[in-house]
Amino acid sequence: MHSLAQEIQGFSKNHLKKQSTRVTTVTGKKLLEKRSDGAEGKVEQVEELEEESGWGFVEDTSLDLQVGVVRPFLLLASQDAAHDIDTLQRFKVSHVLNVAYGVTNLFPDQMVYKTFQIHDLPETDITAHLEECSSFIDQAREQDGVVMVHCNAGVSRSSSIVIGYLMLREGLSFDDAYKQTKLARPSIRPNPGFYQQLQNFKT
Repeated sequence: MHSLAQEIQGFSKNHLKKQSTRVTTVTGKKLLEKRSDGAEGKVEQVEELEEESGWGFVEDTSLDLQVGVVRPFLLLASQDAAHDIDTLQRFKVSHVLNVAYGVTNLFPDQMVYKTFQIHDLPETDITAHLEECSSFIDQAREQDGVVMVHCNAGVSRSSSIVIGYLMLREGLSFDDAYKQTKLARPSIRPNPGFYQQLQNFKT
């Protein structure tokens, strides 16, 4: 009976079996990657199994024009709604708070804009933006205007700003502010870092 140490010493890469892996790329192309004996993980050959023109995922090209009415003066939406002039006019939007990264403001001659390019990352300090964002919302309210807060999907950054506004300006607890915001726009989901920061935020 061989010991484990003897088996390790007697090991040879030449005894490794050939390996092949099926891979589907994001474009839907199916490949077979083959590795030769003892190749230490190096792909020796790539064979295309079949041609497919479809994507490896389902692309959603529909517009998200749903607008959450959190308060009569405070709306929550995606960039699709913020880029749709009919939606903006229907909801009588006068001010737009853009908290997305790299999203342009399309109607500067018709709307008052404020932009904060915030990364949707758990380590981003979302609470550092609450006071200035809240001041912009207050400005719209004082002018009897309506402000739409938006980011790319209207799910994480914008909802976190709205939740923070309700906590900061109306003294709501995190739970109450979250529930009222989710009631207005059910798809909201602050990323875990934003969620925890708001839970711990002291007004």
